Amino acid sequence: MKWPEMVQISSLLIVNTNSSCAESMTPESVPPHALCCFSSCSSWLPQRVPLRGSHWQSSLLGVRTSLPVRAQPKKKKKVDVKKEQAQKERMKKKLKKLEKAAPELIPIEDFITPLKYTESNRVRSLPALSAEESERRVLLLKKWCLFKQKQDEAEKKAIKALVESQQEALRELQLESEELYQAAILRDEGLFPFEREGPSYTPPLPGYDPPRGEVHRHHQGVHTVTGELLLPGGAQRLKEGRME
Repeated sequence: MKWPEMVQISSLLIVNTNSSCAESMTPESVPPHALCCFSSCSSWLPQRVPLRGSHWQSSLLGVRTSLPVRAQPKKKKKVDVKKEQAQKERMKKKLKKLEKAAPELIPIEDFITPLKYTESNRVRSLPALSAEESERRVLLLKKWCLFKQKQDEAEKKAIKALVESQQEALRELQLESEELYQAAILRDEGLFPFEREGPSYTPPLPGYDPPRGEVHRHHQGVHTVTGELLLPGGAQRLKEGRME
C-alpha cells in the first residue's frame, strides 16, 4: 500500500470515529488492510478520547503493538548441601569460642599515660665538671658508702645481741616455770593490726612570722596569690580587696 492511500484511510477512520455513526461501527466492518495500516501509523496519529457505545466496543486508537518478552530468567546457582552444612558448623564453632572468651575491654585514652611522659631522657645538658670537682665527688661518695656500711654492721650487731639476750632469758624462764615459759612464747593477738594516732597537723614553730603574701596581676581576670591565701581568712580578705 502506498503512502497517500494510508493517509486517506487513516483520515477516514478518524472521521468515522468522531461522527455519529461510530456507535454502529463494529470491528467486522473495518477491512483487514485498514487495520494493519492503522496499527503501523498509530504512533503519529493524534491521540483522542475513544467513544464507546458499550463495554465490548473498543476504539481503534487504543490498538498498540508491544515487543515480545524473550528475556531469559537468571540461572539458579547450584547449592552444595555439604559445603553449606560445613560453613554453618564453622560459624557455630566461632560463636562458641567468642562466648567462652572474656569480653575485650575498650581502652580509655584518658587513663593511658603517653610514652613520651614516662621516658627519662634529660633535656638540659649538664656543665662539664673540672678534675678537682670530679675527684671531690668521688671521695665524698666513697666516704658515704663507708659510713652506711659501718651503720649497717652496727645495727646487725645490736639486733643479734638483743636476740641472744631474749633466748637466754627464755631458757632461764623455762627452768623456773614451764607455765610462764609457754605463756611468754604465745602470740600477742592485740599486736596486729597495729594502729596509732599521730599528729593531725604540724605544730607551729615558736617565734616564726609567716609572710603576708602578694597578689600579682598579670592581666585582666588572672591573679596569682601567694602566702596569705594559705592562712585562715585569706580567701575572704582576697574577696574584700584587702590583699594588695
